[in-house]
Parts: sequence; C-alpha cells; structure tokens
Amino acid sequence: MHPDRVYDFRVKGPTGAACDLAAYQGQVLLLVNVASRCGFTPQYAALEALYRRYQGQGFTVLGFPCNQFGGQEPAGDAEIQTFCRSQYDVTFPVFGKIDVKGPGADPLYQWLCARAPGLWGTRAIKWNFTKFLIDRSGHVRARHAPRTPPARLALAIEHLLADPSDP
Repeated sequence: MHPDRVYDFRVKGPTGAACDLAAYQGQVLLLVNVASRCGFTPQYAALEALYRRYQGQGFTVLGFPCNQFGGQEPAGDAEIQTFCRSQYDVTFPVFGKIDVKGPGADPLYQWLCARAPGLWGTRAIKWNFTKFLIDRSGHVRARHAPRTPPARLALAIEHLLADPSDP
C-alpha cells in the first residue's frame, strides 16, 4: 500500500485498539507529536484553544504521544489521557503512544515526514510538538517547528477551512 492521504492510515488508539483516520475525512487536521514533561507541554492549552475555536467548522487536532525526545513522555496511555484532561482540559483526540522517528517510526509519521520535510530538507522529527497541517482532502499542507506557537497557525487553518477546492 502506498498511502496518498492521511485518511489511508490506521493508528494506535488510546486503549491500544486500531483507529482508522478515515473517521476524520473532510476535516482540516493538525497532527502533533506531544509529551507531558516537555518545555513545550503548555502548548496543549493553545492546541485545545484552536480545537475549540474551529471544531464546529470542521477542524480537529490529533495528538500523538511520543517518548523519543529526552524521555519526556514516560507514562502509559491511560496516564497520558488522564494528564491531558486533568492538567489542560484537552478534549481533542490523543492517541496511543508511538515512535515518530527512526526505524520503528509509525507509518503515519514516516509518510508525514516524507510529504513535508523540515528545515533544509531533513525528514526526521527533531523534537516534541512538531505540527503537520492537513487539508480537507487529506494532504499535508505544512510542517511547523515545535517552537511555532499554535495560535500562529490560526490564519492558515482559517484559509484551509474556507478553501472551496477542498471537499
């Protein structure tokens, strides 16, 4: 299989069961590798704010916990869910913990990195809270560095939500 769109992937859900990303077909998505003990962890609040602001227009944030950067996500999936809800009132989907780089990288992240290389063409994810913006057709439109505040993506999200060429 050579996936063409983000909707072609299945990922590990928060309980370990497979989740089909086709469930988000037609939505603008922001995929983010997250961690609970990172200097960027407070971005959860800003990601949630974006989600609440645009959810009714067809926008969703999808969080993918990862422990590959400084061991900053050591918790299990159930603890991660509790942390996100209790500390940041996260209501957007947070999936099961995965690898986002290296030979064991989840196929979704291999695909994302190939479609939207980082600075100087590098494909590897460099740190937690790297963000991939996906259009309503399921194609990667942009990659944003961990330091990019989620609020700075609002205009790009609005543009994709208003794009009549997308389904």
